[in-house]
Amino acid sequence: MNARSKNSVKAIAIGFIMPVAFLVAWEILGRRGILNSSIFPTPSRIFTSFMDMVSRGRMQKHLLISLLRVVKGFCVGSVLGLVIGTVIGLSNAANALMSSIIGLLRPIPMVAWIPVLILWLGIDEASKVTLIAIGTFWPVLINTSRGIKNSDRKLLEVGIILEKTRLQMLAKVVLPSAFPFIFTGLRLGVGSAWTCVVTAEAIAAASGIGYLIMYARELSQPPVMFSAVMTIAVVGLILDAILLRVEKRVLRWNEPDEERG
Repeated sequence: MNARSKNSVKAIAIGFIMPVAFLVAWEILGRRGILNSSIFPTPSRIFTSFMDMVSRGRMQKHLLISLLRVVKGFCVGSVLGLVIGTVIGLSNAANALMSSIIGLLRPIPMVAWIPVLILWLGIDEASKVTLIAIGTFWPVLINTSRGIKNSDRKLLEVGIILEKTRLQMLAKVVLPSAFPFIFTGLRLGVGSAWTCVVTAEAIAAASGIGYLIMYARELSQPPVMFSAVMTIAVVGLILDAILLRVEKRVLRWNEPDEERG
């Protein structure tokens, strides 16, 4: 095992210390009655509830529905964010035209959009996917435009000297230079998309992880509710890790030589 692998294993081990210590303390406090089990069920009860739902296929059903909504909304929102963010980053006129609109719409909380979208699109999938797309759109838009505006001027000058076309400059200089910002926006967009789908399902849905949380709350089933919340946390972590992995692959050229080896 080389030094890089050892450091990776060490970092992963250190990262697990706090979560494990938290769960152990939670379990001990719950078993001793210090924590009210009707509000804070022990991790063992939550795990048992989770496995019961998995064995009956209930958790997979709701999780798959939520993931499909997230994928649809994330794809729409990220593509729009990339396209419009690129236009804003390249054009001062577009930036001036859009800045006031962005300033007005971006601060609106996602919860405030739900009744509006239900009024416009109904209570079906379209309103939920649109909400997720809106939540994804903003971080991707802002980071893409910022990344393009911060493109390395020296690289742009080299492209001009080599007489590259605008399309070649965009594809081979501007966008690659903006990739770190773009991936930051995509990672933030995934987190926002996951938050939006749970919010939408908790308010107006008959399926999905958000619906499962609200249904468990109404039936006073804390273990089920916490199982769904923990599932959200784990899936969100996995989605972020996947994007981080893709980012490292795409930006491998930007790493120091010793890190590549």
